[in-house]
Amino acid sequence: MTKRRCLPWPNPCLRTPAEPVDEITDDIRAIWDDMIDTMEAMPGVGLAANQIGVLKRLAVVDASEERGKAVRMANPEILHASVHLRAHEEASPNLPGVFARIERPRAVTVRFIGTDSTVHEQDFVGLWATSVQHQIDHLNGKMYFDHLSKTKRDILLRRAKKLKG
Repeated sequence: MTKRRCLPWPNPCLRTPAEPVDEITDDIRAIWDDMIDTMEAMPGVGLAANQIGVLKRLAVVDASEERGKAVRMANPEILHASVHLRAHEEASPNLPGVFARIERPRAVTVRFIGTDSTVHEQDFVGLWATSVQHQIDHLNGKMYFDHLSKTKRDILLRRAKKLKG
């Protein structure tokens, strides 16, 4: 298990949709382990594989207070999203120092392949739901700031560029 480097924006991997995972192998489990180490080191509540340059549909999420409850997902897809929205300050280790308030569905039902190679359907609520949606966006080549208006997005990216030096 190793902490991996998060790719800096605007690396093309961050805009490239990730490829589906055909089967859960020891290599896939090792990537998940590295992703969890990377997420914990940030610290963060989720990570998508393309954030570390792996173009596979893999994500990890751990929004628990005590930590150590990471859900490992391959090929996650949202089956249902609540109509009630929840606003949360979102950020990304790929674009450090900036964040934005994003509204997303408060709860989602997600289908994914788990570590045991079986298909799971799981409900996520609150911060868990926000993080899962954020990771699925990454896997689709989207960043959280894509949910902002063009003006707000431009301001955020200019601020990030200024922080970068």
